[in-house]
Amino acid sequence: MNRRSILSVSTALGLALFGITAGITAKAAEIKLLSASALHPALDALIPDFEKSSGHKVTVAYGTAGAVADRVQKGEAADIVTSSVPMIDRLQAQGKVVAGDRVVFAKVGVGAFVRKGAAKPDISSVDAFKRSMLAARSIAYPDPAGGGASGIYVASLLERLGIAAEMKPKTRLSTLATLYASVASGEVEIGFNQVSEISAQPTVELAGPLPSPIQNYTQFAPGIVTGSSQADAARALVTFLSSPLAQTVLKAKGFE
Repeated sequence: MNRRSILSVSTALGLALFGITAGITAKAAEIKLLSASALHPALDALIPDFEKSSGHKVTVAYGTAGAVADRVQKGEAADIVTSSVPMIDRLQAQGKVVAGDRVVFAKVGVGAFVRKGAAKPDISSVDAFKRSMLAARSIAYPDPAGGGASGIYVASLLERLGIAAEMKPKTRLSTLATLYASVASGEVEIGFNQVSEISAQPTVELAGPLPSPIQNYTQFAPGIVTGSSQADAARALVTFLSSPLAQTVLKAKGFE
């Protein structure tokens, strides 16, 4: 092969490689994700890996499971939402997310927490849980009106156990912003939230999950927002969240 032929081949290869690179760049997408706050610790670890492997960029906005579903329901522009299964089912029924096989990629239970280094209440059984609640100086959990799954459940649990009336005077309904601070400062003795969120907080300590007979698991699923211009990239993110790598990270962050 002469010099001119070699140059021609080199030029062709260079143009081909440029075309491949340009194609990859053109396909890179910016994905807007609305996510339940319980998934925050895991997504912080997972999103950079997804961005590196896919070339896509992900912007995440967090809120309670109910709040992010409401944002989609009201028409906020987004590509994908990750929320509790009932919320995703509701959005699907309303045509707000694309219908299809639901993918449950994570579940997490409710836990109790205390200030770092404080004595932990005995919640090893249902009876022990009731005694500890009645003996507690104060408790806090996310305001059910905000749509948080753990707050909704704890409120219903106290009713079911027949101690709601006794607990009402010493119960604080909190926002996510104030929940941990109130326990960390000692203002509130015992707090409740999803185990994954508690485990990520440096100023409080997990006292333990609720006992099995009264435990409640929230399952999380993604939904591709109807009308998204980045549906293919959003589906790639769904596939990634269900991968063995993602499942390993989720377990390390308190999910089951």
